Amino acid sequence: MPGFVDTPEPVQVPGLVHLHTGKVRELYRDADGNLVMVASDRISAYDWVLPTDIPDKGRVLTRLSLWWFDQLADLVPHHVISTDLPAGAPAEWEGRTMVCRALDMVPVEAVARGYLTGSGLREYTEHRTVCGLALPEGLVDGSELPAPIFTPATKAAVGEHDENVAYEEVARQVGAETAARLRQTTLAVYGRARDIAKERGLILADTKFEFGYVAGADDHDLVIADEVLTPDSSRYWPADRWEPGHAQPSFDKQFIRDWLTSPASGWDHTGDTPPPSLPAEVVEHSRARYIEVYERLTGTPWT
Repeated sequence: MPGFVDTPEPVQVPGLVHLHTGKVRELYRDADGNLVMVASDRISAYDWVLPTDIPDKGRVLTRLSLWWFDQLADLVPHHVISTDLPAGAPAEWEGRTMVCRALDMVPVEAVARGYLTGSGLREYTEHRTVCGLALPEGLVDGSELPAPIFTPATKAAVGEHDENVAYEEVARQVGAETAARLRQTTLAVYGRARDIAKERGLILADTKFEFGYVAGADDHDLVIADEVLTPDSSRYWPADRWEPGHAQPSFDKQFIRDWLTSPASGWDHTGDTPPPSLPAEVVEHSRARYIEVYERLTGTPWT
């Protein structure tokens, strides 16, 4: 099964228990039971974690997530407690570490779409629906939807695809009340983020969130977790180049996907052979795109 080309050996830190190696993040638990999330510079495409890192990517994702958590704080609480390095942590963790509350996670990728593309476009082309929601005729790649829609997915393990599911299936799995909260909160957060991005000349085409509940709490308020509204979890398009009818230029990993499927890479992404290393120009272009979207959204230079 595809996954890591070379599975990284996690850093061992006294007082931290390593829990999980994800596509991008390493997850630890500290002595207080909090989670320590460390964002690496790894990048994935076509269900593979590539052998080449994108310098500064983990710091961009962390800093941008923290910025977005602040923008959304009046809509939904987040899980971050601190960005201080745990005692004994290596210096390279600086700027890429979040100490977070442990949550009972809702096992659903909460996806919001305002535009038609990706897996939504593929389903629409076949059935005129996305996650079972009927959409009007005549939409094309990049079309703005009549209104944003909640299109949940099941969360996949490394090397597997997330699977889009109907809202009714989410309600069956997690209960009607939680499903309704997920949909309402997801669309509210997407709406806020879409408007902020628009002010900065960007289209937020779609995005995905993860939510949980504070373990042992009585209020059962949803808490937003993991990363939020980064180029890894969201599609950002430059508004001045938006032109429905074909794939849009974007600030996500599409440039890397395009190279991997080009003759230059010599790689068959449908086979079982691991992907090749990325050339220097692809790495630098990708790094520049991550930094550009950070600077455009936050209005602050990358340092």
